Amino acid sequence: MSQATLAKAELLRVSNLHVSFRTDGAPVQAVKGVTYDLVPGEVLAIVGESGSGKTVGSRAMVGLLPETATVSGSAKLEETELIGMHGEAIRKVRGDRIAMIFQEPSTALDPVRTVGWQIREAIQVHHKVSTKAAMARAVELLDLVGIPEPESRVHSYPHQLSGGQKQRVMIAMAISCDPEVIIADEPTTALDVTVQAQILDLLHDLKDKLGTAIILITHNMGVVADMADRVAVMYRGELVETGEAKDIFERPQHPYTKHLLGAVPYLGRPRPESMNTPAEHVGAEVVMSVQNLCVDFPGRFGAEPVHAVADVSLDVHAHEIVALVGESGSGKTTLGRCTAGLQEVTSGQIHVLGTDIVTAKGHVLRDVRRKIGFVFQDPAASLNPRMTVGDCISEPMLIHGIGTKEQRIERARELLHEVELPQDYAERYPHELSGGQRQRVSLARALATSPEFVVADEPTSALDVSVQARVLEVFVRLQHQMGFSCLFVTHDLAVVDLLADRIAVMQHGRIVELGTREEILRNPQQTYTQELLAAVPVPDAAEQRKRRVIRREGRVL
Repeated sequence: MSQATLAKAELLRVSNLHVSFRTDGAPVQAVKGVTYDLVPGEVLAIVGESGSGKTVGSRAMVGLLPETATVSGSAKLEETELIGMHGEAIRKVRGDRIAMIFQEPSTALDPVRTVGWQIREAIQVHHKVSTKAAMARAVELLDLVGIPEPESRVHSYPHQLSGGQKQRVMIAMAISCDPEVIIADEPTTALDVTVQAQILDLLHDLKDKLGTAIILITHNMGVVADMADRVAVMYRGELVETGEAKDIFERPQHPYTKHLLGAVPYLGRPRPESMNTPAEHVGAEVVMSVQNLCVDFPGRFGAEPVHAVADVSLDVHAHEIVALVGESGSGKTTLGRCTAGLQEVTSGQIHVLGTDIVTAKGHVLRDVRRKIGFVFQDPAASLNPRMTVGDCISEPMLIHGIGTKEQRIERARELLHEVELPQDYAERYPHELSGGQRQRVSLARALATSPEFVVADEPTSALDVSVQARVLEVFVRLQHQMGFSCLFVTHDLAVVDLLADRIAVMQHGRIVELGTREEILRNPQQTYTQELLAAVPVPDAAEQRKRRVIRREGRVL
């Protein structure tokens, strides 16, 4: 932080903040005596694993906790005490003086209202301006956050925007009343690296232009290195370490901070011995082959079809992990779903284990699907909430008529052990597990039929770094142990560096570069691949500052 920043008056002071939740048993202590301060124009990153209390503590300040929460302590915005405020009093502060950017814009935005209407409402709630003036301001804000054609986009509904555009709309709403503090809760978690870099640049610009202080809640240490002046590390509800960002990255003091930084995957870091590939795949049997694949989606209201996948050819060999990378909308998830028989194709061929799954029907298709596993991006949505974990895992075996009920449950317990979860979790329901535990259950279910080919669609994108590292270790260990081949769909190039044998880079539905991990990550030939690599944040504050300058000058790293 600069001396000028240090000299600024304290804007927000949080003192001895406690938050607990009433349950059927004993109260759960989510935040335990947290204290920190914030000055104008400063970015304070609050980091920690899921469940560490970082989001709960920030929501407590603006009255966004359920009735089961009990909050004590102090949070003063200049001379205004926020803790204990209710009703109209806290509503006047929320959105006007303190704004919040939520983690998932798709659920935070009203699907039946245009984005312009929602920004206009945010303005008129706090300021007496005409509808015409508020809508004109909404257009200005959309332009400020980099939405193309803001005059027309102001009339768009959320579903008509990409993930990055929806996040920009959330930012436009947050800054609509020129707040003194913005709480950004995981603002880039589900975004691909290039959109993430754009959002971070946008927040940088807004901070510099408007002097807004930002509380950045995240588990992405690369984002912290890019944005933060200071860092506060939370663990099990407690603040275990605070300091300048540079000091935290270079000289962490607390064992948990060291563990957190040690778990961060980043490009160029040597692979752990346990994740090294045991064998070469050149000349090995082809397990999955895509030839001249095209997938078109019909355009809206008579518009031209959308070419999601355009003339793609790709092979995956026995025991090989091929990573499919690219921006959102590049077609990588569509291609992955096609290879697992979950998406109809327009033209082309897909052979999995010698069977053309495009033309296969009946028992032939069922037989090959038994040999394919699919790990979904969001296990919370893909696991049936009314079924126990054991039943979720054993369901694919039931569908394919494998074993008796007792044998299926026993197999489910064995798989829970394999993914390093207690076997008695078979009796639990998905909502009783953490995000990382649910993702391991999703992996166990994908492996229930002992597949020879697995498609993993962004299986770690929403996990914090330490949980992500453990899930990846489990995944690679099981891949080595069971010998399945894998198409790993992701936008996280640091994860790709950890586990991929080969990499296919997709852009606008086409594969623009294909090669070994070393060829793609260390010596990329295509400009698009170079731009992807340049946008990847690294957990090094000095390096991130250099990367930001290079990126803004339009140069390649």
